Amino acid sequence: MRQKLAYLVTEDWYFLSHRLPMARAAREAGFDVHVLTRVESGRESIEAEGFRLHSIDWRRAEMSPIRLVGALMQVRRQLRAIAPTVLHNIALKPAFVGTLAASATMPMALVNSINGMGSGYLAKGMAGALKRQGIGRGLALLLNRPRTITIVQNPEDWAGLAGLGVPESRLRSIPGSGVDTVRLVPVPEPSGPITVAYVGRMLADKGLRSLIAAQRLLVEQGKPVQLLLAGTPDPDNSTSIPRAELEAWAREPGVTCLGHVADIPMLWARSHIAVLPSRREGLPLSLLEASACGRPMVATDVPGCREVVRDGETGLLTPLDDAPSLAAAIARLASDATLRQRMGAAARRRAETEFSVAVIATKTAELYRDLAIGAIG
Repeated sequence: MRQKLAYLVTEDWYFLSHRLPMARAAREAGFDVHVLTRVESGRESIEAEGFRLHSIDWRRAEMSPIRLVGALMQVRRQLRAIAPTVLHNIALKPAFVGTLAASATMPMALVNSINGMGSGYLAKGMAGALKRQGIGRGLALLLNRPRTITIVQNPEDWAGLAGLGVPESRLRSIPGSGVDTVRLVPVPEPSGPITVAYVGRMLADKGLRSLIAAQRLLVEQGKPVQLLLAGTPDPDNSTSIPRAELEAWAREPGVTCLGHVADIPMLWARSHIAVLPSRREGLPLSLLEASACGRPMVATDVPGCREVVRDGETGLLTPLDDAPSLAAAIARLASDATLRQRMGAAARRRAETEFSVAVIATKTAELYRDLAIGAIG
């Protein structure tokens, strides 16, 4: 009988966009793959992969204790019915709920992917401090469960969890779920004005207001740089940019709001430079995809971004929330085609050797196998 692997994730679209390569690798390794998530529009795509889909009635932003308890009971019932050998919880909320649901009466192994420490670690003031303290104490208890491994994507998150008391023997560093370096390949730069592209959710925590301020500075300096914003607001995130503000940005010189873009290779084919002025990341998929397409990058010098962008080698790092520095970095790359080509080629090499689906999927599948056979206690 095939061993069962279950993924617990908040949204079906996130599973498809960020965890599909990992699940495919598990399937090829012999696991019967189940996906527990809120089902919105991804049913057909998930089931077409041969995965078994189980609907959970929850939302990422839902914090009502009653709703959380309801979700916990739903997950517990699903896990009892599935009886997976390994449960992989994706992100903080599933890690809390999934670990609580997998009680001692269900002796499954657990994997928790902590994809950055979340918005709770960006909140400011007393409320933010209390939230961080609560998250930290809860994690310290849950991640010490026997037969539990937690995957982190950058050194800061590793250090943070170790500082909370999570033994390093229960931590693994695996950078994301990989980037498809076969589908995403280097393409020649487009002709015309230098174009910079941001890909991601329209969130203040992604540094978009600093990016717009940088674009205004470039316009004032007479530099003909075009800015593409690819993505949509996220109503479940407290820092989502209001649509009225996005519409105002779209009326500014050189700014184009594309909304959701499914054809990522085409987006990078029309762009010269990738930008991500985020406040914190786990490991940003948008920069990995830009790297695979051979594009140099400009990003903030924060956890997650600095793991993808090597300053001066594959791109340029700038201080957080510093629009003038961001504008200067963009202008430097915009004015130097040789530098763009050198950095883009270096980015592609790192994508192939460190971040490719083949590399990451192999590491993750090995972890699943070790947990399933009891090699990790």
